[in-house]
Amino acid sequence: MSANRHAELVDTITKLGPHHAGRVVIGGSHGGVYAGYCAAKGGVRAVILNDAGIGKDNAGIGSLDYLDRLGMPAATVDHRSACIANAGDMARHGRISHVNAAAAALGCNAGQATADCARLLADAPMWHGDVPAYAEARFEIAAGAGNGDVIGCDSASLLLPEDAGRIVITGSHGGLLGGRPDGAIAPDVRAITFNDAGIGKDDAGIARLSDLDRRGIAAATVAADSARIGDARSCYDDGRLSAVNAAAAAVGCAVGTSVGEFVLQCTTG
Repeated sequence: MSANRHAELVDTITKLGPHHAGRVVIGGSHGGVYAGYCAAKGGVRAVILNDAGIGKDNAGIGSLDYLDRLGMPAATVDHRSACIANAGDMARHGRISHVNAAAAALGCNAGQATADCARLLADAPMWHGDVPAYAEARFEIAAGAGNGDVIGCDSASLLLPEDAGRIVITGSHGGLLGGRPDGAIAPDVRAITFNDAGIGKDDAGIARLSDLDRRGIAAATVAADSARIGDARSCYDDGRLSAVNAAAAAVGCAVGTSVGEFVLQCTTG
């Protein structure tokens, strides 16, 4: 989908196609390093992502330094100005929160409208070079934990059909792509957590929780300032719950508790 002649819109940067190469892309994804890697592998000219509340260790804007090293201009939109996972909203209403040095050299700066930033990024010379490998992690946290194994996935895109019945800790944001119910959480997992991406405009960072309630799946988000977005290990080790859905509350999960407690409640509740 095209925003205008200056940029293409994608609700997730993980779904780039050949037609995005050489273009400025406004992506609804969080601005973590993996999102930057996806933009670079997709060969885009420049990218604008969501700052996801910035969060612990500045994880929500980690792509900016990563892409500077490759020579790609990049910027992030303030999560309070536009909904995460909704590139259209970011293009129409977003305000820039951070830019990398390559974008700043083109005149991009904090406070700009997303559309104005995209217009400036369209003048960027195409960068060239190798993209260092970057792999998201999928790992086992606990086998045979009560009513199901516990799996960590840096991205919900790493879920597998065999995850049905498992508890899954993800590093993904809790937003709905385009603000609409979707099939991104395809397996009928027992329970799942996301990062709240600062919650943001219209509570977009936790929107997936109520959608999963319809399927009876216990779901929660961890506060972005408690754990690194895009990092399931950090979310498991450090995350504190910021929101829970009705299915999670029914088994005893509560805001403010640890992810470890969420797992315990979901296996014994």
